[in-house]
Amino acid sequence: MTVMELNVVEIMKLIPHRYPFLLVDKIIESEGDTKVVGIKNVTINEPFFQGHFPGHPIMPGVLIVEAMAQLGGAFVRAKYDIGDDKVTYFVGIDNVKFRKPVIPGDVLRFELELVSTRRGIYAFAGKAYVEGKLVCEADLKATFADR
Repeated sequence: MTVMELNVVEIMKLIPHRYPFLLVDKIIESEGDTKVVGIKNVTINEPFFQGHFPGHPIMPGVLIVEAMAQLGGAFVRAKYDIGDDKVTYFVGIDNVKFRKPVIPGDVLRFELELVSTRRGIYAFAGKAYVEGKLVCEADLKATFADR
C-alpha cells in the first residue's frame, strides 16, 4: 500500500462530522483509488460508554459501522474531489457481522475497499480489526447529493 496520511484536522475538512460523532482519528494508508485504512482510538471518554453499558463498556456496533462509513466518505471526497456543495447519504448496509466486542483501550483498524461505483453510488466492503482480529465487517453504500 502507498501512504496517504490524513490527521483528524484534515479529515474534518473532508467530512462534516464533529464531536461527539466524528469517529475516525486518522487515515494511515491507501492503495490507488480503491483501498483505504483508517484508525479509531477507543477511549473510556467516549460519550456513549456512559450508557452502553454502565460497568461493562462496549462500543455500540452501529457506531463501528458508522466509523467505516465516515472513512469511506472521507476517502471518496479526497480521491474523487467531491465538493463542499454535496452532502453524503448512506443508502445501504448489508452483510453486517459483529465478531467481538470493542472496549475502551482498543484501537480499531478499518480496512475498506471500493468495490464499485455506479450511477453515483459508491459501494465498499469494510472490515474492522482490533489487534489483528476481525471484530466487524459490512458492505456499505453511499452517495453524494446537493445540499
